[in-house]
Amino acid sequence: MKKLLLFLSVVVIHTTVSAQIFLAESCEVSFFSETPVENINAVNKSSRPLINTSTNEVQIKIANTGFVFVKPLMQEHFNENYMESEKFPYSIFKGKINDSIDWKKDGEYTVTVTGMMSIHGVEKKITVDGTVIIKGKEIDIASAFKIHVADYGIKVPSLYIKNIAEDVDVKIDAVLLPFKKK
Repeated sequence: MKKLLLFLSVVVIHTTVSAQIFLAESCEVSFFSETPVENINAVNKSSRPLINTSTNEVQIKIANTGFVFVKPLMQEHFNENYMESEKFPYSIFKGKINDSIDWKKDGEYTVTVTGMMSIHGVEKKITVDGTVIIKGKEIDIASAFKIHVADYGIKVPSLYIKNIAEDVDVKIDAVLLPFKKK
């Protein structure tokens, strides 16, 4: 009898804990740099952010080499010269939603998220605005914000200073579902 109660307790706790973690089924992270010389746009569809609804924690780990550019040469320069993707393979954000959300109730919530952004080996505390939409067991998240390139130690040679904006527009759109262990 004790073994049965212990087993049931573990199953209930496991089900409760795993239902609090939501993992992206799909995610698109993009950035855009506008300059008089040329615009640079890249999209990464390989990231899988997660949200812990019991703590409001958010995490996303982005493989820098996962960004796809219109021009292959831009992608090469991005990875080799600017992001140094061999040395710094990921950009990572770990933060917490500052606002109260009823995760069990469908609706749209305007939120701010504060946390540590790590890009190019430099960590910086940031706060970004976003939207959380709850539809049944699905959570959609979206955010648009700017990254100041120099804040993360990304050096742009003076020859190319007019080709790359000082501030880059970043957008994140993701659909998250309850995490289920396989």
